[in-house]
Amino acid sequence: MKKISKRSWYPYTVAICLGVLLYVLLTHLPAVNKFFESFGGYIAPVVLGCVFAYMINPLAMVYESKIFGKLKKGGWGLSVGLAMLTVIVAFALLIVILVPQLINSASTFAKNFDHYTQSFEPLLSSLGLDGVLNTSGGLLVSVYAFIKDHLDNVLATSAGAAKAIINIALGLVLSIYLLLAKRSLKEGAIRLLRALFSERMFNTTMIFVTRCDKILIRYIIFSLLDSMIIALINAAFMLIAGIPYVGLISVIIGVFNLIPTFGPIIGTALSGLLLLLINPWAALLIVVFSIILQIFDGYILKPRLFGNSLGVSGLLILVSIIVMGNIFGILGILLAIPIAAIVDFVYRDAFLPSMEKRRARKNAEAAREKGKDGQEKGEMMALYEDATNAMLEASYRDSEEADSGEAPPEQEIDPEDFVAEEDPEDAPEEQG
Repeated sequence: MKKISKRSWYPYTVAICLGVLLYVLLTHLPAVNKFFESFGGYIAPVVLGCVFAYMINPLAMVYESKIFGKLKKGGWGLSVGLAMLTVIVAFALLIVILVPQLINSASTFAKNFDHYTQSFEPLLSSLGLDGVLNTSGGLLVSVYAFIKDHLDNVLATSAGAAKAIINIALGLVLSIYLLLAKRSLKEGAIRLLRALFSERMFNTTMIFVTRCDKILIRYIIFSLLDSMIIALINAAFMLIAGIPYVGLISVIIGVFNLIPTFGPIIGTALSGLLLLLINPWAALLIVVFSIILQIFDGYILKPRLFGNSLGVSGLLILVSIIVMGNIFGILGILLAIPIAAIVDFVYRDAFLPSMEKRRARKNAEAAREKGKDGQEKGEMMALYEDATNAMLEASYRDSEEADSGEAPPEQEIDPEDFVAEEDPEDAPEEQG
């Protein structure tokens, strides 16, 4: 009995089912989007835990190889604990640096608000906002009115922020368990792949997964290192130039530097806007320095860090940023470059060679068929050439004998043979 996949109607049935499914998805796109948003909210802690575990894993591996590698038992657990402690301390330091400067900048803005509004009074008048924000008291009244009118949205935003904080905390806890169970999970995944795929398909899958892992890990590590270097250089410049809010501006520059293409522009604009209300000359200075810093980062620092491992065309990166940003938001923008690198190497190292091999196979088959026809034609041409050469040799031999004066020996002709070979229509008529 034939397998279902071998039957003639199977491909058409699959194509029709896929077409119907695609039509249903496209006609009910809002409902599908809502379903995935709800489903994503349910599994958000699990996804965050996997992401945190994947990002912390390289640091834990470094601690295991450099510090706890000689321990026979418990080395990996200690490495995971130290890596998690390092991450928590780093976030705590960022909060310690940012929060006081945020409070200071907010208080400075409130104190100088009257001066700011007087400076921008012509612009506010042209927009029809004169008298609304002319004093700090007017600002407080406007803020209170806004909160009162949009209380539902404010509460929903606050609830969403609280839920996001809870999901992040759950994700960190889950990442610890995932890292501790990494080896057993890895062995189980390998056994499952071996059971599902053939040996050749298993090897191909493992090569693909390993290469994708190297691209992602290299991109994450060197992107974080690049952003840290840029933030430190910016902080050193601000300290030398005496520009205020060193920690806040440097963190903004470093964080937005993680976003490819558009991130440095946004970070520079925000930094200049924060300093514009305090010191316009400092804002201009930080904008100019940020442009110089991004040139240094793009042409010197990043090529040294990444090398040629992520050599992807700018067009592919831009397309990846637009598509991934529209689909997955900020996370898609952050992962646009490694995804573009993965697509690029799959296209160059897997898809193109496969198509070239298929084309070469078809060309070889066509050449083989053509060779068979050519062989038959060659045999016929060889017979024709042999016959032609024999005739030429006989003619040449006769001409040589005629030139030498020797007549060829006469052959006895049997009249009966002659009559037998003669065509009856060509026989001469008898005369009476």
